[in-house]
Amino acid sequence: MAPIPHPEKFLEIRVNNVTSIPPLTAACAGYEVGKWRCEQLAKHTLQWLPEFALRYSEWSNLTHSDAVAKVAKAALLISESEDYKRRGEFGEILLHILLRQHIGTIPAISKVFFKDSRNDTVKGFDAVHVVEAGPEFELWLGEAKFYTNIGSAIHDVIAELAEHTDSDYLRDEFLAITNKIDDLWPKGAELRALLSRNRSLDATFSALCIPVLLTYDSAAVASHNSATEAYKKAFEKEVLKHWESFRDKLPTLPIRVYLFLLPLHKKEELVRYMHECLKYAQGLV
Repeated sequence: MAPIPHPEKFLEIRVNNVTSIPPLTAACAGYEVGKWRCEQLAKHTLQWLPEFALRYSEWSNLTHSDAVAKVAKAALLISESEDYKRRGEFGEILLHILLRQHIGTIPAISKVFFKDSRNDTVKGFDAVHVVEAGPEFELWLGEAKFYTNIGSAIHDVIAELAEHTDSDYLRDEFLAITNKIDDLWPKGAELRALLSRNRSLDATFSALCIPVLLTYDSAAVASHNSATEAYKKAFEKEVLKHWESFRDKLPTLPIRVYLFLLPLHKKEELVRYMHECLKYAQGLV
């Protein structure tokens, strides 16, 4: 399958410890003229809406003539609710971006596309992507916690990881994923074979990874106004401390876990800008 082009990178990777257990990647939005790039990050997420929210057969053949319409459709699929402060899709988009740009994943399905109604909250994993590395084929099932408090984010995701790696839960999720694979997606047959009920979970586990994205309001981000060496050191010290907390609480699981951290200046401010961008996109048609 040929590489799928995606928007130019925006987030800067500041910490990338891929050999640690679990691996850690920490990203940074950076600063501009003395301010954390909140509005710029919100606008960047708009570029990802089609492949985040639409079926493969819709976003893979995006053209100049239908780009605006498809961005609008993707935005409408996410939510029309004004209760945007409580919605988790913004965190799921950020996880999608990091997986695509840093890991090089390929989106398998859009769970947002299959919501029963526009303002429903989608259950199950927050991302369903695959990775092709030579002959290897991996499924990355993501969890995102778009929080202000890192302690709460770690606590809640640890509980979900234990629940979501239960054999019965995984079988149900595999069935749901299989039923939503676009018939035009080139890797559909491989993914269906990987998730088949006739395949032992023991064999499937070796091809699975759970990427976890945690966001939080960061003291390191808030106490600086440019990407100085002092900031970079404070950023690294902070994320390594939170990685240690996550590692120490992580139970023994049958599936690999990969931790992404995205420290924010103020989640509340980012959510407001992302909501404004979403509403703008919804009004394009």
